Amino acid sequence: MLSFRSADANALSGRREFLRVGSGLAVAGFSLPSMLWQGQADATPVSSTKLASGGAKSCILVHLLGGPPHLDMFDMKPDAPAEIRGPFQPIATRVAGLQICELMPRLAGIADKYALVRSVSHGNSNHTPMIYYTLTGRETAQPSRDNDIRPPQPDDFPHTGAVLSKFKRSAASLPGYVALPEVAIRSSISGEYKRARSLLRGGGPGFLGAQFAPLAVNGEPGTANAIPALTLPKEVSAERFEQRTALLSLLDRGRRPETQSLQAIRGQAVTLTGSSNRGQLEVFSLDDEPSSVRDRYGRHRFGQTMLLARRLADAGVPMIAVHFNEMTICDGWDTHSKNFEACRTELLPMLDQSLSALLEDLDRRDQLDETMVVCMGEFGRTPRINKNAGRDHWGDCSSALLAGGGIRGGSVLGASDKHAAYPVSDPIDPADIQATVYHCMGLDPQQLIYDRSQRPWEISTGHVIEQLM
Repeated sequence: MLSFRSADANALSGRREFLRVGSGLAVAGFSLPSMLWQGQADATPVSSTKLASGGAKSCILVHLLGGPPHLDMFDMKPDAPAEIRGPFQPIATRVAGLQICELMPRLAGIADKYALVRSVSHGNSNHTPMIYYTLTGRETAQPSRDNDIRPPQPDDFPHTGAVLSKFKRSAASLPGYVALPEVAIRSSISGEYKRARSLLRGGGPGFLGAQFAPLAVNGEPGTANAIPALTLPKEVSAERFEQRTALLSLLDRGRRPETQSLQAIRGQAVTLTGSSNRGQLEVFSLDDEPSSVRDRYGRHRFGQTMLLARRLADAGVPMIAVHFNEMTICDGWDTHSKNFEACRTELLPMLDQSLSALLEDLDRRDQLDETMVVCMGEFGRTPRINKNAGRDHWGDCSSALLAGGGIRGGSVLGASDKHAAYPVSDPIDPADIQATVYHCMGLDPQQLIYDRSQRPWEISTGHVIEQLM
């Protein structure tokens, strides 16, 4: 469930206590903050002086949390010394002169469908500030702290999905930003890794407010328990739930304006949950997908998540963010040790299968032009292999894959030096990728949003990567 500490937290706390002992959603087993979103477009107009012309309706962000090893994926250096190049070999792709890792043959076969940026660069190599930066486009107050595992703060800058949720209209009753799952971290201050989920800054709505928080699919995708917040307890029937909702609506009449705004947010949750609207939740089910399609995406969690992302794009959700790092050999994509074992047995085969399936599926359904896909991590990994057969954090150079939504497939932008350590042409800041997403989604990156003190901020400090358009 979501746990956002917004300006409404105190008011919600007392409200939840009343609901818990009285009637309404909490009695039915729901936690109201976990269901605060807004699926409709905000009334604030987009700038009319410089409106981007992108035609994408949805963006699927595949964020490889932990930092994917670019030298073992999209920017191989076969002529480098062994302690840098690693054991994998490059293979030819569908695009003449373009090579990628041999462990991604399916992506090699559809290289004309996507663009690669081999010169993504930022001077920070710390996990938490770079996750925050790549998801919000802004620096944290303490970018040198790699163990800043504080939960989302009310003054945070918003995730790109929260901004899109504010300005882009979603399908009726669906949220504008769905997280598969929420952004979480498992590392402790001591450096040992824990499997307990802890929400991480950068994944939430920040100062935009809880109405733009993501709907989190933290359960097994495609199952009845995929979205725990929208599952009625066994002892509460749909009819009983709707009776309690009606009673709560009567009790709320005449209350303060801020309470009325919470009513509207809750109303959207009820629209999805109520028996008369259960059909809206069918988009989250994979039961009607052919077995061959589910097999093509992969019967693992990542594959089924990617299939669900495609279904949500079909339904018109503006931002579907796959924040995925659940692996068994390494801590997600944080491959300080056993980098090559993890890449060979889990990371690259899964990514190759599921990402290629998504791109092929969108193309086959004539939806790639209106669905932007971005695959990247918070940074790359060191050129030199360490003593544990791993690669460490490296912010100075990494790669990103972009497709659809107006991106020119089969193109490569930027180049790194002979060790993939630093860009030698066309350095691209992660904020530039964020600005390009906004452009492709029809938003001006200079569009303003306002924090809780009504100070104006541009939605992105980056520049649109025009070479990829």
